[in-house]
Amino acid sequence: MSRFHPLTVTDVRKTTRDAVVITLEPDDPTPFAFTQGQYLTFRHDFGGTELRRNYSICTGTDDGGIQIGIKRVEGGAFSNWANTELKPGDRLEAMPPAGRFFVPVEPNSNRHYLGIAGGSGITPVLSILRTVLVREPKSAFTLLYANRAVGTIMFREELEDLKNRHIGRLNIIHVLESDSQDIDLFTGRVDAEKCRLLFSRWIKAESVDVAFVCGPEPMMRTVTAALVASGLPRDRIKLEIFGSAQPGRLPKAVAGVRPENRSGDCEATVTLDGRTRSFRIPRDGTRLLDAFNAHSMDAPYACRAGVCSTCRARILDGEVEMVANHALEDYEVRAGYALTCQAVPLGDRIVVDYDQ
Repeated sequence: MSRFHPLTVTDVRKTTRDAVVITLEPDDPTPFAFTQGQYLTFRHDFGGTELRRNYSICTGTDDGGIQIGIKRVEGGAFSNWANTELKPGDRLEAMPPAGRFFVPVEPNSNRHYLGIAGGSGITPVLSILRTVLVREPKSAFTLLYANRAVGTIMFREELEDLKNRHIGRLNIIHVLESDSQDIDLFTGRVDAEKCRLLFSRWIKAESVDVAFVCGPEPMMRTVTAALVASGLPRDRIKLEIFGSAQPGRLPKAVAGVRPENRSGDCEATVTLDGRTRSFRIPRDGTRLLDAFNAHSMDAPYACRAGVCSTCRARILDGEVEMVANHALEDYEVRAGYALTCQAVPLGDRIVVDYDQ
């Protein structure tokens, strides 16, 4: 599950001053068959320190290749390296595609999709949009895309080309924070009042079959609340959060764990890639992921902040508490799934399966 595979960079293209689109060719394409909206987990060594980062695939499933978009983040080692040093011919390593930011495509469906993206949150939404327009010829797509200014719009030319090729099926609304537009509503930050007006005047929430929302977490909370208030059921809203990981932040203390569950050991049985091992792990607030990898399990991870779900596993026996959860839906938690980078054991025994 956590095995990395090599890819070759075949093209690096600027899409804005601070973002690049990278085209990748895997040595073996089989592990990289993807579903629209999924991401890749990359690893790279920076001066002896391994960093792992997730980047969403922005190509559609019928585009015949793999591209990712990487926007430069202040202080971000991987994003700055990718924007300044990565070049054609370089080699990268990535895990197979992962993520559940999609719904199954149904060729005979006549659905209305809504995509709401902020900044580089456009990357998985673009993959979904491209795939739907090809594979569901009766469906329509509305994209609400928020950016700081015209010059920061990633994939601006590609979006206009798609709009021209799918006239009547793709509607794009750009909301720009600092650049004025002909319609005042499309200028400024995407706050609660703007959402209320957008969903009452321009986008009828009751007409939406599925909404995909990706961007900074505060914007996503605002948009989700406004969609629900406008009549869209919560189970029709799919979220992909990318702004919660904060490298360097001290681990958050686990709240609510009884004192008797903060000491002693826990007997852990872990299944990964078809292999099952048992060993004892501390019950002192140590996250399951850290405890497993201390026993050379090579358990999968990326963000370590409860955002990406790369470390998702099913708890078959025992009880855990998650410090944070920005990736799993309520039904997944009820089914026993947990983010092992955020989960701590509460009892004397735990059985975990990464393969389910």
